[in-house]
Amino acid sequence: MSHNYTMTAGTPFPMGATWDGSSTNFSLFTEHATLVELCLFDEAGERELERLPLPEFTDGIWYGCVEGLRPGTVYGYRVHGPYEPHNGHRFNPNKLLLDPYATAHIGTLTWGPEIFGYILESGDDLTFDTRDSAPCMPKCVVTDAAFDWADAPRRRKGCRVPFDDTVLYELHVKGYTKLHPAVPERLRGTYAGLGHAAVVDYVRSLGVTSIELLPIHAFVDEPHLRELKLTNFWGYNTIGFFAPEARYAADPRHAMQEFKAMVAGYHDAGMEVILDVVYNHTAEGNECGPTLSFKGIDNCSYYRLQAANNRYYVNDTGTGNTVNLSHPRVLQMVCDSLRFWVQEAGVDGFRFDLGTVLAREPEGFNQGAGFLKAVAQDPVLNRVKLIAEPWDVGPGGYRVGQFPPGWMEWNDTFRDRTRSFWTGRGSEQDMAEALAGSPAIFNHGGRRPWASVNFITPHDGFTLDDLVSYNSKHNLPNGENNCDGNNDNHSWNCGAEGPTNDLAVLQRRNRQMRNLLATLLLSQGTPMLLAGDEFARTQDGNNNAYCQDNAVSWVDWTLCEQNAELVHFTRALAALRHRLPLLRSTRQWSATDGECSWIAPDGAAIPMQTLGARGKCFGLQVRSALGALGQEACILLVVNGGTDTIPFVAPQLRSGMAWQLAASTEAQDHAPQESEATIWPVVPGSLLLLEAVGDKRAPTQMQDAEACYVGA
Repeated sequence: MSHNYTMTAGTPFPMGATWDGSSTNFSLFTEHATLVELCLFDEAGERELERLPLPEFTDGIWYGCVEGLRPGTVYGYRVHGPYEPHNGHRFNPNKLLLDPYATAHIGTLTWGPEIFGYILESGDDLTFDTRDSAPCMPKCVVTDAAFDWADAPRRRKGCRVPFDDTVLYELHVKGYTKLHPAVPERLRGTYAGLGHAAVVDYVRSLGVTSIELLPIHAFVDEPHLRELKLTNFWGYNTIGFFAPEARYAADPRHAMQEFKAMVAGYHDAGMEVILDVVYNHTAEGNECGPTLSFKGIDNCSYYRLQAANNRYYVNDTGTGNTVNLSHPRVLQMVCDSLRFWVQEAGVDGFRFDLGTVLAREPEGFNQGAGFLKAVAQDPVLNRVKLIAEPWDVGPGGYRVGQFPPGWMEWNDTFRDRTRSFWTGRGSEQDMAEALAGSPAIFNHGGRRPWASVNFITPHDGFTLDDLVSYNSKHNLPNGENNCDGNNDNHSWNCGAEGPTNDLAVLQRRNRQMRNLLATLLLSQGTPMLLAGDEFARTQDGNNNAYCQDNAVSWVDWTLCEQNAELVHFTRALAALRHRLPLLRSTRQWSATDGECSWIAPDGAAIPMQTLGARGKCFGLQVRSALGALGQEACILLVVNGGTDTIPFVAPQLRSGMAWQLAASTEAQDHAPQESEATIWPVVPGSLLLLEAVGDKRAPTQMQDAEACYVGA
């Protein structure tokens, strides 16, 4: 190998590869290594040109600076050290390793025995493999966007939507636009496609304030999926926390620039971009998994290992390994990654996959865990939206409602309670809790109602249309004999399994979808809508389509026109939510001061504990004094989960005010109704929202009548 570059001492910080205009500094944490070699490749990443030892080692960090090395340089690392699996060490310099701080990757992973640190054919992870993995590995690329938290001029300001006014919209970068007719074909399924004006305008028209993207960090596909000719479509198999996934870029060499342009487009439209991030595990699996990065850099620092035998991994994630956030350098890496995406790319928040893992210390889940403390005191991170998926598969892993103030949490109890109620199997008390923002779970420590992220359907499960069309999952295309995915879906096919031409079944399904959408968007808490649910997207009954990079997962935009009435209905619900502050309270309600009350069909206020004693129909009344003159605001949300039409007696209003029908899931089209009478018929399996109006009628306050009335 020729030596065309001069290596100088450099600096230990910032971590990763940092271009300063004339040279590139490289810094890598590996406390137990004996030597670190920087490997330089040709532009295509196919031929290794140089191996340059990093000359300095301070406080567990190896570093050096290469004069004249410019952005665009392709590189990786080889790390020397002991190969002692029983002691947690798996160093193997024959394996090319990805830089944890790399901000760009090129190439794809080729699965083969070369990428394993042990001799794969032997099945024994104590063996040592000498084959070079470089030809099979993706490579890192030096960019001019490497992380530097002190680089204030490059910081981007995000779009700050108030917590109480947030409406989330979960989508997949590729799946959302792969079939979009308005997006140029070469841009479909890319960051640029998602940022296309037609797409942005449509999302904004729904009343969405914040898109939540499934993982876009660099990830790899699992070998068993390749054997089945499938891929990891969802992307929960991360291998790079700073690099955007290149497969979603129209030009993979400029993935970050394309991603940032997409984010800027949503900001210009007044919307936020939230990233679903996977810091709980990596793609390297357990002791039998490949050596791609962290495992070969410093296995016992980056991963939690079993105390009894460091050969084996703690598996609180169900994926084979668990990232060790108890180590200060690993915690630093995760926080650096989060700040990078906020400051460099302008994202507005994060949804943390298996968030309970991040709050674990060696003894288990801890509300005072280092990660939670680090985020709470960080002046960048404590000002963005932080959303936890508050469970994992480890001991004591279900922690809904137990994250500290400032955090939002996915609330699966809302999902299950709402689904069960509308199928006739759930209790009225549970439904009441869901409508009120689950106060029994979240009303502590000054937490606000928006802490509960409410959802009916997320990415992992049935779509809304499938939820009302299938009693059972249909996952055979996943290649696991229909054994994968959840069996407990609280679904109802409304009388026929799957597609049908039965008009009565179709009408029933349409009503059920309206009920579920209305419950989601009119309840207290933060609603999260699954992309495509507003026009009845289907996955053909597959409730675990993580490996379906095809028409099963791609959004079918022909349905948007076919189900235009459902889209209209969703838009109007969101408009109501934005218009009526009582639908998105900024504080927990108090029943003792008359702010909210539970109403029986005869109009009497009753304790929540007695709901159901008079059937499956009840109401929730919320009132407050608003405006300079203290004008009363009042709404009444009524649900009927029974089989009979109920004449519901609305509570009497003060003189000069009347009830107006603001929303109804009954499938008929009629004009807004205002009445001084107090009896409102509520048909079986339906929801209605009444709004109290005075001399200044609500319709005149709206620019669009659809935002006032939600009919057919």
